[in-house]
Amino acid sequence: MASPIASPTPIESQSQSVGIVQTQFATLFDASRVLTLEGGHRLDHVTVAFETYGELSPAKDNAIFVCHALTGDAHVAGLHSADSRKPGWWDGLVGPQKALDTTKYFVICANVLGGCQGTTGPSCRNPVTGKPYGLQFPFITVGDIVEVHAALIHHLGIVRLLGLVGGSLGGMQVLEWVARYPEMTQCAICLASAAKLSAQGIAFNAVGRRAITADPDFKDGDYYGHDPSRYGDVGPLFGLSLARMIAHITYLSEASIERKFGRDLQHGDHLEYNLEKETEFKIESYLHYQGQRFVERFDANSYLYLTRAMDYFDLAGRYGSIQQALGKTNARFLITSYQTDWLFPSIQSGEIVKALVETRRHVTYLELESVFGHDSFLIEIKQLEELVTPLLAETYRRTRVTWTTQCLRPM
Repeated sequence: MASPIASPTPIESQSQSVGIVQTQFATLFDASRVLTLEGGHRLDHVTVAFETYGELSPAKDNAIFVCHALTGDAHVAGLHSADSRKPGWWDGLVGPQKALDTTKYFVICANVLGGCQGTTGPSCRNPVTGKPYGLQFPFITVGDIVEVHAALIHHLGIVRLLGLVGGSLGGMQVLEWVARYPEMTQCAICLASAAKLSAQGIAFNAVGRRAITADPDFKDGDYYGHDPSRYGDVGPLFGLSLARMIAHITYLSEASIERKFGRDLQHGDHLEYNLEKETEFKIESYLHYQGQRFVERFDANSYLYLTRAMDYFDLAGRYGSIQQALGKTNARFLITSYQTDWLFPSIQSGEIVKALVETRRHVTYLELESVFGHDSFLIEIKQLEELVTPLLAETYRRTRVTWTTQCLRPM
């Protein structure tokens, strides 16, 4: 395995890029230290795919962990090769002189447990049967995801994080991480998320899962061929595509759809009065494209497991209240919501902020304007940069002052 603190190779023509990066892998847990999941099952072997950017300081006090959303992965910034055409999913936020400045901070992102981008999940080989797990993979929760990532941080020799950052499902991970390990981070940035998924969110997830399981090619989750990673070749492709189309609608806003597509036709200027024409409007074509691209990179079983983990997440239900969950930490919080986000509406962020104020935690909250709906945290980079940059800088300044004071204190 490559060194966990190795710097990416810079691309000279991209001064604001972390350059070419390599996905790394760590094997965590064994017979002497078994991972016991919240559902009661046990795993004694978990592989985690992760990427790092920047250099870990000698004091190991500059590490920031990025928690990705439902269909994200460890590739948050940079390129995997000089020929790559698509950078990491949050490349605008992570890199030299960006909000997560890799000349100052050591940034880590890892694929979640149950995922399909290198971390142990349903498409991985079950050591008992020698075949992909499929639906034999144990049930997982957001807490289980955090437990694995916390183990990765310790594996990298890091005791305490400078910060945690995540949006949507990533934001749920941030909240769970602070509740589970209140002393492990110094600031928590939770974007477009909630302490629990709304009934509406659960409903959309349920429809997406039903689209997958109703596909004739689902085969009770046992649809893998010789190469489980070739998602675009086998399995419930139609069902997974449909699930993505449904979910993608919830990530947008009415304003963004109207602005980009309206009622424009995809071909020609006249209605065709033909039910066999599936993509007569541009918005239809767009959603079909999103579905088709998604099945090329994602596993249907992972989609089932991860959406169910979101459904089960309930911070107050697990810890008694949001106040009890978040009141034990001294971390500084940044909470954001977006006016046009109807999947995670601002009222849910307000509940988190209210709890933090009541427990006298340090919290900054902003409801941001954007036409892009739930996806705003991935698109409106400038807004986030103006908020995240000073929070991280001040937190890091305080950390270094404390560390220096401790080092200079007479024995």
